[in-house]
Amino acid sequence: MEFDSEDAARKYYTDYARQVGFVVRVMQRRRSGIDGRTLARRLGCNKQGFSPNQKGKFGPEKKPRPSAREGCNATILVKMEKSGKWVVTRFVQDHNHPLVVTASGFSTAGDKDRKIEELMMELERQDQLCAGYREKLLSFMNNVEAETDELSEKIQVIVDNVRKVESEVQKHSCRK
Repeated sequence: MEFDSEDAARKYYTDYARQVGFVVRVMQRRRSGIDGRTLARRLGCNKQGFSPNQKGKFGPEKKPRPSAREGCNATILVKMEKSGKWVVTRFVQDHNHPLVVTASGFSTAGDKDRKIEELMMELERQDQLCAGYREKLLSFMNNVEAETDELSEKIQVIVDNVRKVESEVQKHSCRK
């Protein structure tokens, strides 16, 4: 197949994906070393490949999240020819997972509503946890403040007693 532009090829593959029942992910781009323009683009199923390691190269381990990737091989590679047209040079049609065909190309409205409801409930639960933590933190800070005031008063009593003793010691040493 041949397209007038990279965007036309991407739109065609995205429309195809919706009809078949998967979501497109932009995977690779090859650029010209001379002027930086895109020479080739690889698009594929969003379930292509596997998630990278959970540990970052330079950072701590990341929180594990569920991965949508299942090692699917469905891809399309389009390259710009000298004529300026974009030509499909590779097409892998096979998916290794079930496809979900709907009118919109995505999950059903009921699925979306159910997911939104689940997320809203989780958000509410997290808000309640936050409120509990906030209350405990404020209580702790109030206790620290009260203890600090009490400790300051005790220190002041000690300082006053030391001054009193020093004053008496000085009086006795002056009399001798």
